[in-house]
Amino acid sequence: IHTFRAINEAKKLGADVLHIHAIGPALLVPYAKLLGMMVVFTHHGPDYDRDKWGFAAKTILKMGERMGCMFADDVIVISNVIKNLIARKYGRTKNVHLIYNGVSEPEICDYPEYFKELGIEKGKYILGMCRFVPEKNLHHLVEAYRQLIVKNEKLIEQGYKLVLAGDTDFEDEYSLGLKQMARENGVVLTGFIKGRKLHSLLTNCRCYCLPSSHEGLPIALLEAMSYGVKVVVSDIPANLEIGLPKEDYFHCGNVDELSKKLGKIIEAPLQHVDYDMSKYDWDQIADEVGGVYQGLKK
Repeated sequence: IHTFRAINEAKKLGADVLHIHAIGPALLVPYAKLLGMMVVFTHHGPDYDRDKWGFAAKTILKMGERMGCMFADDVIVISNVIKNLIARKYGRTKNVHLIYNGVSEPEICDYPEYFKELGIEKGKYILGMCRFVPEKNLHHLVEAYRQLIVKNEKLIEQGYKLVLAGDTDFEDEYSLGLKQMARENGVVLTGFIKGRKLHSLLTNCRCYCLPSSHEGLPIALLEAMSYGVKVVVSDIPANLEIGLPKEDYFHCGNVDELSKKLGKIIEAPLQHVDYDMSKYDWDQIADEVGGVYQGLKK
């Protein structure tokens, strides 16, 4: 309904080009075309793979993907994984543009009062930062941390902790269970945060971990990389495409392997990593998207 009303409003405003994001809204790409507008569709990932959706929702999302890929004038994809997916499923190879997600310049900062409130120390915490939904696999991160402190109780004495920054949009059985599991294992929960609080956590963490089983192109990971922190991520295709060193990946779902990698990072000296973030520059991305608009012809 929201997309339908937005398309009608765009038509009233005299829009020549409509840019639709994600496969859900893409369900109405044919409608926008019938109204005489040129349509650019950005595919952010196969959302029907997310665990939270039931059969009906998954079916509609798949239909939206099909409508967007078949009827949009141009398609933007945020990873080669998605580019290959739509070529395989729909034979769409023409007017498909690979344009990555962007990340802003890091805001390096300290916030001693906030760290005191959380009970954490600079360089002595593992950071998990994302929504509390099943496909992010934060329960694997909590379990890996639990294994870590069971094997080496001195880590607690030395002040090493796990911090989970984020929450869920709608409380459900998974999010409630995750929070309970986290509290039982001494994990620090921040809730939704932004601004200086978030920037300070990114600036001073020992490492950032994303153990998810499904991603399009993870902006949270790119954001962590922009701060130069060590990262540990699951070896799903979207994460592999970023091209991190082999030691930064673990087999998705392998809690033992994740725990060992986190242990090695804690034992090693604190690291600052200079990642190549040139592909994720917003100015470059804006120019590329503008180029897609300019290339459209009636």
